[in-house]
Amino acid sequence: MAGLKVLITNKQKKIKIPSGTRLLIRRCCHAVLEMEGHDDNAEISVTFLDNSQIRQLNREYRDIDKATDVLSFPLGENGVFDRNEETQAILLGDIAISMEKAEEQAKEYGHSFQREVAFLTVHSMLHLLGYDHVNGGIEAATMREKEETVLTKLGVSREVAYEML
Repeated sequence: MAGLKVLITNKQKKIKIPSGTRLLIRRCCHAVLEMEGHDDNAEISVTFLDNSQIRQLNREYRDIDKATDVLSFPLGENGVFDRNEETQAILLGDIAISMEKAEEQAKEYGHSFQREVAFLTVHSMLHLLGYDHVNGGIEAATMREKEETVLTKLGVSREVAYEML
């Protein structure tokens, strides 16, 4: 796997970001690209938002007026991506994660906040690479299998909470 640049920005103040979260996100992005055999230099942007901020994006880009857990904004289509003019790295796209929703869902599903953030990152990375689950069926099953494969590889499977070594 070639170089990967993950730009992470925190635009919310409601949830304290635990130490190790940014490293976990970078590891998730790298693991997805490695699993997919991606061998170009790549750039990804990840932004932490609160529920009102992600609701605004969801309303603006998807015409859905409610908060969601994660939004993916791919910059490519059918495996063709824009490139950074200076570095020639592929611009995969942007990920927006509601840290409030991540905290809510971690409690709801009975696992760690880090596991939820890892899941949302992996899920969104797969969307950036063209995977979808909207129609259900085999597409959704394939995506779910890939998510769990990456999370298990990283040590954040459903039964295990992520711990920094």
